[in-house]
Amino acid sequence: MKPLLEITERGLHCSAGDFFVDPWGAVDRAVITHAHSDHARWGSKAYVTAEPGREILRRRLGPNVIIETLAYGQVTTCNGVKISLHPAGHVLGSAQVRVEYQGEVWVVSGDYKTEDDGMIAPFEPVRCHTFITESTFGLPIYRWRPQAEIYADMNDWWRANQEQGRTSIIFGYSLGKAQRILAGLDGSIGPIYVHGAVAAFLPAYEAAGVRFPQVELALGPKIRSEQGQAMIVAPPSADNTPWLRKFGEVSAAFASGWMQVRGTRRRRALDRGFVMSDHADWEGLIASIRATGAERVLVTHGYTDVLARWLRENGWQADVVKTRFTSEVEDDAEELPPVEERSAE
Repeated sequence: MKPLLEITERGLHCSAGDFFVDPWGAVDRAVITHAHSDHARWGSKAYVTAEPGREILRRRLGPNVIIETLAYGQVTTCNGVKISLHPAGHVLGSAQVRVEYQGEVWVVSGDYKTEDDGMIAPFEPVRCHTFITESTFGLPIYRWRPQAEIYADMNDWWRANQEQGRTSIIFGYSLGKAQRILAGLDGSIGPIYVHGAVAAFLPAYEAAGVRFPQVELALGPKIRSEQGQAMIVAPPSADNTPWLRKFGEVSAAFASGWMQVRGTRRRRALDRGFVMSDHADWEGLIASIRATGAERVLVTHGYTDVLARWLRENGWQADVVKTRFTSEVEDDAEELPPVEERSAE
């Protein structure tokens, strides 16, 4: 019998419903797990996404695209195939895609995070027969500390830099990671500035009820008067650019799950690495897979072979599904592992 979802040259396709999930190119109907650019590609005739992610997806794809939204848990039907979206906890509007046809249920996880960050709808396990899981951090070495501890470390680091007269700058991807960083900063320590790429997504989060400390764009002469006191939040693409020179002497940090690996911070010439990811760690992956009750697990982008082998050894039917999503694309660079780690899969 033909599988409910299968990989084609344009991505993950449901032939019964005639739609794609996170297609790699232009298609007629694209169901999108979230608005990161390796999952939401321009050019399709129509898109379906979770309601909280509408404006982010529109910003990514342009004002004239056709976007249909679903509330979490709401069901729509395509040629008899039921589709619903469920919280993935990754970034604002991220969703798992549940597909049901003739009693068979598949769930496509997209990217997901299992720790409730207090900002967006937390990850919700969805029962299914087949679960397609990411494995970005699918190695036992990746185990995250509680978010509150990471925030405390960030604020302590900021205070220590002030004592030394250095401006603090934390690099994190502009959609998702940067907002989490901002939400945990203590605005009483000093002024907070953001790169324009980060500022662009703040209104969508604020409209969803997320509250941030007061921030300003990192522009103009005011920033020079506050050198040595300020905190800057910027995307990784801003590193090693002339834009950084306006801040005087800086101490640079990177917020990423890859900071878990010794040597990554040194290779990036950073003063500090904060282990914070919008993806599930090893324990989160295993717990999530168990919670689905799935008999079969298909593993994509990341340490696929390691996770699939562990699952087979522990009683699951598990296979690797090769996709174009290896982790995140270049503009999601805070989740790109060093070359040595990417080749270790």
